[in-house]
Amino acid sequence: MKTDEIEDSAAPLIEHLAELRTRLIRSALAFVVAMVAVFTVADPILEFLFQPIADILRERGEDPRLIFTAPQEKFFTLIRVSVVVGFGLSFPVIAHQMWRFVAPGLYRTEKNAFLPFLIASPVLFMLGASFAHFVVTPLAMRFFIGFSDVIPALANLVAGTGAETEAGADAGLQTVFLGSVKESLDLELKFIFAFGICFQLPVLLTLMGKAGLVSAEGLGNMRKYAVVGILVLAALVTPPDVITQLILFVVVYGLYEISIQLVRLVERKRDRDLDEDGLLDDEEETLAEDGAE
Repeated sequence: MKTDEIEDSAAPLIEHLAELRTRLIRSALAFVVAMVAVFTVADPILEFLFQPIADILRERGEDPRLIFTAPQEKFFTLIRVSVVVGFGLSFPVIAHQMWRFVAPGLYRTEKNAFLPFLIASPVLFMLGASFAHFVVTPLAMRFFIGFSDVIPALANLVAGTGAETEAGADAGLQTVFLGSVKESLDLELKFIFAFGICFQLPVLLTLMGKAGLVSAEGLGNMRKYAVVGILVLAALVTPPDVITQLILFVVVYGLYEISIQLVRLVERKRDRDLDEDGLLDDEEETLAEDGAE
């Protein structure tokens, strides 16, 4: 009898593991196919990622070219681009496979509550990545590349000489930007992932609000600590440029305020559902009405 019970309990586990293996294999195949497809057009994608650097170099009257310092550097750079972009293209398939594995164990209300966040998360990541590419990266590259002009200008100002010096033996050391393909891509991807993750803040806090882990009142009381944390984050993921740090602070703090309003909406909906079911006592009902006001 006990042996039969053990076999019956083990059968569903084996079925779940077999289904999980199938979902993982399909996800891996989708990723490999997307990565191979992206590799065929990886060069144009790389040019698109480096477009902010090229525009800044053209503004400075310099040659808009990047160099690679090892024979294999360009190849592995294209591989990295294929992996990152391929994962982004295959993410809908991967998310769908994971959803098909998890959804049978969820109630209808849980499915309806979780599905919007599954859709909103990649959308917000793309918004963050676009913001990083079109706004943050040009500002950061302009600061970094133009920094080579700051020291000579300060030296000339201190020495009381003009901005231009004649070429020759008395001319100082001149620096020219010869950007590495690998290093430039690393910086670009750093900005994209940093801002893409930062834009997940509304999704994360709203899910925590639905789980009862945070409240709109608690998030509001934590504003001063959030300001300090966002400032530290801005200093870590952006160059030492006040303008870029200020932009990141304004954007992330705005997302934090949006998250508070989303959590407040979640709380009001939960209170309405409890009130309709008669599970909301008088004290909680009074607090819910005060919060709605």
